[in-house]
Amino acid sequence: MAASAPGRRPVLVFLIAAAVSLAVDQLTKAAVLVSPGPGLPMPLIGHWVRIVVTHNTASAFGLVRSPAALLAATALVSLAIAAYALGGRLLRRPQLALPLGLVLGGSLGNLLDRVRTQGVTDFIDLRVWPVFNVADIAITAGVVLLAIQMGRQARPARERRGAPPS
Repeated sequence: MAASAPGRRPVLVFLIAAAVSLAVDQLTKAAVLVSPGPGLPMPLIGHWVRIVVTHNTASAFGLVRSPAALLAATALVSLAIAAYALGGRLLRRPQLALPLGLVLGGSLGNLLDRVRTQGVTDFIDLRVWPVFNVADIAITAGVVLLAIQMGRQARPARERRGAPPS
């Protein structure tokens, strides 16, 4: 028996979130690569936010520098998320569709960069934080939404056990 339209909705939300975040990431990277050039700052929002195109061969904050390890880790995380979401688990936890879609889309955006150029194109410079890109925003937003969902899920469990709210 085929899944009903409401039953497919979480998977559709997941796929749309992944596709949109991947597409926006790739389009913005393509746009900045035809800008004045790597390293040349271009104001975006006053003096607070500017575009500075950089090529990052390490992971976030430079924690992992091995290209092979980064490729493998990103590919494994992406596969795990896709398997979880497309394996029917979103039907039981539809609130995870959007956050997981954002994380997958962002991960795939940076993975594509690493496969094509052995690094990631970063370009958003807040001047007080390392330069980042739209894929990083999607991943971060997805992780924050996942944390919020986990907090919401943990609260009723504590209340059922009679634990005082924190």
